[in-house]
Amino acid sequence: MVTSFRIPRLVIAAPSSGSGKTTVATGLMAAFTERGLAVSPHKAGPDYIDPGYHALATGRPGRNLDAFMCGPDLVAPLFAHGAAGCDLALVEGVMGLYDGAAGRGELASTAQVAKLLRAPVVLVVDASSQSRSVAALVHGFASFDPQVRLGGVILNKVGSDRHEAMLREALEEAGMPVLGVLRRAPQVAAPSRHLGLVPVAERRSDAVSSVSALADQVRAGCDLEALMALARTAPALECEPWSPQGALVPRDGHDGPQALDAPGAGPRPVIAVAGGPAFTFSYAEHAELLSAAGAEVVTFDPLRDEALPDTTTGLVIGGGFPEVYAPELAANAPLREAVAAFAAAGGPVAAECAGLLYLARSLDGKPMCGVLDADARMSERLTLGYREAVAVSDSALAVAGTRLRGHEFHRTVIEPGAGSAPAWGFTHPERRVEGFVRQGVHASYLHTHWAAEPSVALRFARSAARAR
Repeated sequence: MVTSFRIPRLVIAAPSSGSGKTTVATGLMAAFTERGLAVSPHKAGPDYIDPGYHALATGRPGRNLDAFMCGPDLVAPLFAHGAAGCDLALVEGVMGLYDGAAGRGELASTAQVAKLLRAPVVLVVDASSQSRSVAALVHGFASFDPQVRLGGVILNKVGSDRHEAMLREALEEAGMPVLGVLRRAPQVAAPSRHLGLVPVAERRSDAVSSVSALADQVRAGCDLEALMALARTAPALECEPWSPQGALVPRDGHDGPQALDAPGAGPRPVIAVAGGPAFTFSYAEHAELLSAAGAEVVTFDPLRDEALPDTTTGLVIGGGFPEVYAPELAANAPLREAVAAFAAAGGPVAAECAGLLYLARSLDGKPMCGVLDADARMSERLTLGYREAVAVSDSALAVAGTRLRGHEFHRTVIEPGAGSAPAWGFTHPERRVEGFVRQGVHASYLHTHWAAEPSVALRFARSAARAR
C-alpha cells in the first residue's frame, strides 16, 4: 500500500571521490545520534565498508541504496524500510555527485538517488587547494541538473582562518550557504588498503575512537541546527515501504507470503552466515529475507569457530578479506573440514567473492576448504564494476535463466575462473561465464542484492529446509 512517508533527510555528496564524504557523513551520523536522535544511515552504491562505520555511529544497520542492482523503483521503498521510526536519515553518496554506472547516464549516481528520495543535497568540497574557484565549482554542480537541490556546502580540509574567510566570501557571492568548515585532521582518518577503508570489524576499538573523534570534529565545525532545518525541508515520499515479508508474496497474485512451513510444521532450518573480521560484506536485507522465508539465521566466525553452528542446514559465505587472513583461516582445519563435509553431503552453500576463495583448494598457497577444484591468489589488477548476469545452471540459489544485476570488487584471481557448470553468464559489459555450481554449492565473484530478486532467498531457504 502506497503511503505518505515523511522524515527529515539529507544526501551527503561531493564533487569527486576522496573529498571527505565518509568523514562528514559518519561524523554527522554520530553527532546527531549523540543528541538523542534516531538516525537512519544509508549509503548510495554497492559499497560494504562505509555502512559498517555508519552502523557504529548510529547503532542501526547501515543500508545500501543501489539503483543499478535493485532498480530505481526500489530505492525509495528500501529507504523507507530502513528509516521507519527514525528522526533523521542521512545518505552518504558514491563517487562524485553525478557519477554513476559507466555508460548509463545518471543511473546509480548520487544525484539519481537524491532525486528519487526528493532529498536536499549537501556538497562536501575538498578546499585544500583552492579559494575563490570554489564558487565556480559549486555553481557548476548546483546548476548542472535543476532537479537536484543543492542546499549548502561543507568545506573540508581548510587550512587556516584566512583560507576559510576567502572561501566563505566566494560562496557568499554565489549565494550558497556554508553549513560547515572542517580543518585538516589526519588523526581521525581511517586506515586504507587495497580495497578501501579497513572494515570496522577488523579494528573495532580504534574504529570506535575514530567515529567519536569524527563526531567531535563535525560538532565543532558544522552548523547542526542549520543542517537539521535543511533536512526538514524534504517533502513527503509517496511510496510503499519495502518489507521482507511483502517481498516474498507471489507475483501471480496468490494471497500470503511464500513462507517455508505452516506453524507447527517442525523446527526452522538453520542457515549459518559467515562473519567476523574475514567476512564483513553483507546486505542487511539478505538475512531479513531468509528470516521472512522461515529460516533461522545464525552467524559464525571462520577465524575462531571450529565447527558450524548446531543443526546447520544452509551455509552463506559472503564477501570480505580472506586474503588478509589466509594463514589464520588455513590454521582452523576443523572448520575447513566441516565446511568441506557439509558441501560433500549436498548441503546448500551460497558463496560470494570471499566465500568463493574460502571454498577453493588454496589461497595464496594456503590450504582452504577444498570444495572447489580451483586455486586463488592475490593479483595486481583490480576487478571492479557493475555486471548484468544470467544464471547458467540450476542451483540451490537460482533457477537457470534467472537474471540479476550485481558488481565485482576484488584484487584476486581464481583458476580456473569457472567450473563445468558455471554460476553466471555475464551479458554486460562483457560476455563470459564465471563461478561454480556443484551439488548444493553456488560460488561466484559476483556480489548481488537479493531485494532485487527475492526468489533467490526463498529458493535458498527452501533448499536448507529440504536439507533439514
